[in-house]
Amino acid sequence: MARNTRQTSAAAAKAASKTLASKSASKAAKTAAGSALSQTPKRGR
Repeated sequence: MARNTRQTSAAAAKAASKTLASKSASKAAKTAAGSALSQTPKRGR
């Protein structure tokens, strides 16, 4: 199985974060936003 090496950009991650925080966003939009955030690069700990 091929590895997915695609990563979400910082701008897209910020938009996804706002979508998840929105009370008016649909369930489908929040699901897509969560998927996008799960593909963001990991930050140093």
